Amino acid sequence: MTDLLGHSGMVDCKPLATPAAVTKSITTVDTPYDNPTQYRRIVGALQYLTITRPDLSYAVNRLCQFMHSPTEDHWNLVKRVLRYIKGTLDYGLQLIPSASTAIHAYSDSDWAGCPVDRKSTSGYAVYLGSNLISWLSKKQRIVARSSTEAEYKTLVDVSAEVTWVVSLLQELGLHSGQPATLWCDNLGATYLCANPVFHARTKQVEIDYHFVRYKVASGDFVVNYVSTTDQLDDIFTKPLPSPRFSTLRGKLNVASLPSCA
Repeated sequence: MTDLLGHSGMVDCKPLATPAAVTKSITTVDTPYDNPTQYRRIVGALQYLTITRPDLSYAVNRLCQFMHSPTEDHWNLVKRVLRYIKGTLDYGLQLIPSASTAIHAYSDSDWAGCPVDRKSTSGYAVYLGSNLISWLSKKQRIVARSSTEAEYKTLVDVSAEVTWVVSLLQELGLHSGQPATLWCDNLGATYLCANPVFHARTKQVEIDYHFVRYKVASGDFVVNYVSTTDQLDDIFTKPLPSPRFSTLRGKLNVASLPSCA
């Protein structure tokens, strides 16, 4: 990470508490960045960093959306991420012994959150016992016409990921046999998993999204409601103020790690 700061000329930068500003939105009206190759090289390196730093996922995913034509505004966002990294150089994902092999996952969506195209951002986090083992932050491919639709699409994504995790654990002989628990903070989406209600809100939901309902009916998944306050996936779907960001980062098990020296 120190090399990354050096290549961008940010070695002596002042650290920041979060990788994305709450008040700053991305626009398409700005001066083109005069060194797009540098932008692409650094953002590409940041993608690798998210393998062990889930707290960077939202900010890096947002930067990746402008690889083709970065602007000065986007470059400033890169520098903000690097300033956050400067203050968390010793941070990483902690894996700790856990007696439980239960699988539980959180899913969330920031409906129409992108000011450019009004597409939603999906995020999920999958835990094996107390350890985070899989996560995602990405923009949805199509515009959702309701928050229920946006949240349900995210449930589909996490359902597919959990299905793969269960299959892997079964091959390794480590699966407990208990159904995985999915947590969602949208009541409409949780109801849809068990019953095709709210037809007016779900006409645009494609047939393959009903995969979730099949998993629930077969007993593979249990989908529960979680309050917005207890929703961990906000860190994957939107910029957050420093106190909230720090709290959720801790719940992802991202913390300062002891030096190997």
